[in-house]
Order: sequence, then structure tokens, then C-alpha cells
Amino acid sequence: MDRILYHVLGAKQFGRQELDRLFAQAKEMESVVAAGGDRRLAGRIMTTLFFEASTRTRLSFEAAMCRLGGSVIGTENAAQFSSTIKGETLEDTARIISGYSDIIVMRHTEIGAAKRAAAVASIPVINAGDGAGEHPTQALLDAYTINKEFGRIDGLKIAMVGDLTYGRTVHSLSYILANYQDVMVYYIAPENVQIPASVK
Repeated sequence: MDRILYHVLGAKQFGRQELDRLFAQAKEMESVVAAGGDRRLAGRIMTTLFFEASTRTRLSFEAAMCRLGGSVIGTENAAQFSSTIKGETLEDTARIISGYSDIIVMRHTEIGAAKRAAAVASIPVINAGDGAGEHPTQALLDAYTINKEFGRIDGLKIAMVGDLTYGRTVHSLSYILANYQDVMVYYIAPENVQIPASVK
């Protein structure tokens, strides 16, 4: 059943229908960006709340918001430059930010942090990486790129190589690929960083 998603917390939220719809929207957005963007998000504010270092992920979200006419507030080092350093809980931070903006994009060092924030926030929360847990937005981009380059995902053989224990994008991409037919995934890693059994 096709659903409207409010938060983006993990890749298991996405079924085949949601993925097809997102990929079609992403294709449309490529032409919007090529034309210089538009103003569909004018008056909207996105908070980027990054407790862990990031360049590409944070800036890609911020650039997307700007290209669609919205504004961005936030911090690239929330662990040091937010009220959490004074003892404010993540939940309190999410509640407060809900009054300042229309959406929170959050990266955190702890697995499940985005889910905790979403439980109390009154606005949507997007998980931009939570420790060794997941990175659903990166995995969505990876799946979109695979589909764009090969014209399909069904029937492909895909190898994932490297640190698979802590590679949160690999975890999320594995869950997304499970929506497709006859996909063979090869996990290649040193013995001490194998893919977790729970992901397999």
C-alpha cells in the first residue's frame, strides 16, 4: 500500500511503491535543479543538527533547501555548539527546534538518535546517519543512482566492500535492495568487520 511518510528514520520504512514514487520525483527534481531551482519551499526553514562531522551530507541537504527557495539554520558541530554541552537532552533539543523550523535533518553518533528525536518533535525528522545504525538518505541516493545507470535494480549482482559492521549506508542499502527481485548481494570484508547477522 502506498503511504505518505512523515519522518525518514530508516530504510525499512520504504516499500517498492514508495521507492518508485521517490525515484520518479528525484528524476523530476533533476530538471528543476538544471533550470536553477524554484521557490516551492519559500518561507520554510530546515534545521541541520549535526552531532557528528559531515561535509557532503550536510551541504547536500542545505543546497537542496536553498535551491527550492527555503532557508537553513543549524550547526555542523552540535556536540560542541548546542545546549547539549550544558546537559540538555536530545529530546529537549528536538522539542525546542520544532518551534523554530519546519523540518530537522539530524546526524548523531548514537544508533536510534533520530528515532528518539522524532518521538517528541512536532515536525518531520530526517535521519542523516546515526552511529553504526543507518544512513537511509544516502542509501536512497545510491539505489536511485544504480537504477538510473542500469535502468533497473531487479536481477542485479551488487558487491559491498569494506567495513560492513559499522558502514551504516551498507545497512540501509541492504534493506532497500530487499524490495527488489532476484538481487544478489555479495558482502566482502575483513573478518573483524563483517556484515551484522541482523542486516543479512
